[in-house]
Amino acid sequence: MPNSAPIHSITASTSGTAGNVGNTGNAPGGGSAGDSTPSNATAPRMRFTAQEKKWIVYDVGNSAFVLLSTAVVPIYANSLLEAAGQSNIVSTWGYAQTIASLVIAVLTPLLGSIADVQGMKIRFFTGFLLTGVVMCCAMALPLGWLAFLIVCVLATIGLNGSLTFYDSMLVDVTTDERMDRVSSHGYAWGYIGSTVPFIACIALIFGGPALLGLPTVLCTRISFVITAIWWIAFTIPLLTSYRQTHYRATRDKTGEAIRGTFDELRSTFRAIHANKPLWMFMIAFFFYIDAVNTVISMSTSYGTQLGIDPTQLVAALLVTQFVAFPCAIIYGRLADRFGGKTMIVAAVIVYLCIVFFAAFFLRTATEFWILAILVGMFQGGIQALSRSYYGKLIPKQHADEYYGFYDVFGKTASVLGTFLVATTTSITGNASLGVLSITILLALALVFLLAQKDPTRG
Repeated sequence: MPNSAPIHSITASTSGTAGNVGNTGNAPGGGSAGDSTPSNATAPRMRFTAQEKKWIVYDVGNSAFVLLSTAVVPIYANSLLEAAGQSNIVSTWGYAQTIASLVIAVLTPLLGSIADVQGMKIRFFTGFLLTGVVMCCAMALPLGWLAFLIVCVLATIGLNGSLTFYDSMLVDVTTDERMDRVSSHGYAWGYIGSTVPFIACIALIFGGPALLGLPTVLCTRISFVITAIWWIAFTIPLLTSYRQTHYRATRDKTGEAIRGTFDELRSTFRAIHANKPLWMFMIAFFFYIDAVNTVISMSTSYGTQLGIDPTQLVAALLVTQFVAFPCAIIYGRLADRFGGKTMIVAAVIVYLCIVFFAAFFLRTATEFWILAILVGMFQGGIQALSRSYYGKLIPKQHADEYYGFYDVFGKTASVLGTFLVATTTSITGNASLGVLSITILLALALVFLLAQKDPTRG
């Protein structure tokens, strides 16, 4: 996507806090975070800035791997499992995703605290990014099912680790007033942009054997390499332009800041716990994002175990991307009118209905299509608004550290969700009951959301 071309026009008032003003960072524990910006309230319309567009474009890159991991990788893993005499892909895939989520949940708070040092955020982002890209390429090697799952777990760790620091970059590239729109457009363009390499990969997988004389397995492996190239290509604009404007220490104080990291983590956790609206939201987020991530990561494996044709699964998930594109943008606009929290509550209620539908009615390809479209309508919105709503509640100069805790809650929830589905399915032998267990988490999330007072709405 050319960076000189505006992605979208928005109406924005940039008065208030969270401006992109450099932090002097004179003390290792903090520094003045310049959080005020000149008002542009008189300007009726503003286009995305160059920084905002380059931040959005990374979603186009990483979403290609997310889509491939959702639609193709579980089917390929299932073929490896079947060849090895294994049968229950739902539980096996669920445990693999649980391990990846657990590693990220343990690492991100510590690394996030260190990354709040001036100049460190981009280094951690790059490290996880390269891990994900290299492991994505390694998935193309002729591996057995266990080795493939290990490499897949490492690729997932690289992806989710990069997203932790990418999410925290949001406070550096935009303002509170624009945050919902920018975050929503990131997910939206990620959905639509990811379809380009995905369609190429699917065309190769299904058409390669007949047109090129290549085995389907080889075509599938080549698709992993195509996805990795797309991922890194759309990361270059962000890598070459990003500047960290909110931080808690300067680079010459890095050693002192790192030594104080654990004290900072304890202090941040106490600060989060003392901030009741933030704490209530994080508990709610823990439960509802669990359901969202579990539905995303387990949908194809669930459909595969139900015996739905893989072609139907892939086609339905591709359509989901096109549905999600406008819906994510619309969700951002609705948040401007009704508030981010209100729209998050609405999405949680819809997800309750989606999970009930999946557990009780999903049996055929037609019903999977219905499920995929419903998920596409609300998935991007709830993810984007969660990211931006949280960004409005936290101190900007500690963004990495706070987003580290944000990911602990999100990724630990993913551990619970996939583990719950996998364990319930293993014990009962019924994948539908495993899916149904997610409703408990959504109901708990709804309770905490309704109990939380929204500090962004006066």
